[in-house]
Amino acid sequence: MRAVRVLLVDDQELMRQGLRKLLEIEEDIEVVGEAADGVAALAVAAGTRPDVALVDARMPRMDGVELIARLAAEQPSVVSIVLSTFDEDDYIFGALRAGAAGYLLKDCSPDELVAAILRASRGETVLSSPVAARLVAGLRRTPVEGAFRGQELLSARELEVARMVAAGSANREIAARLFITEGTVKNHVSSVLRKLGLRDRTQLALHLTER
Repeated sequence: MRAVRVLLVDDQELMRQGLRKLLEIEEDIEVVGEAADGVAALAVAAGTRPDVALVDARMPRMDGVELIARLAAEQPSVVSIVLSTFDEDDYIFGALRAGAAGYLLKDCSPDELVAAILRASRGETVLSSPVAARLVAGLRRTPVEGAFRGQELLSARELEVARMVAAGSANREIAARLFITEGTVKNHVSSVLRKLGLRDRTQLALHLTER
């Protein structure tokens, strides 16, 4: 199995060196480049073709949120994960809406970081516990009854399921409330994601709460 190729993007050289030493001992991970800001990261990514970009939120010239949006548009094969000391809503929601596959805080353990990189490379969403808690709280504070981009593509039942996902309901809860099976709920969710061009339930929830 090919090692996951990782690009480190952080304006602190000491942090980049520490991450490199931490990740280089992992057989399943290969650090292929470093950058001190978003502008440099775009150039490095173009030359090294990483699988995962580990991105700081605050950086000079181009911050993490803008970098993630640019990578998603210009190099969609690169999966971005934010690794930051900041758990503010603007950074969390901004990064996820820009296309990040995950958001971790810098006090996470080495094992958590390695596992997150491997999971994200497989297409999974990875959130540290405090970030997940803030995300859920933020979504529950935001009404999801208004119109949203792409709504016209969904059937009435798909729209109903989508709104319940955005409100934080699990498949079992949705199935019970709509008197359908969990398998049918999963099919509806998959159809909604495909029609809206979204990656997972997290992006769906964010998409429905955008204003």
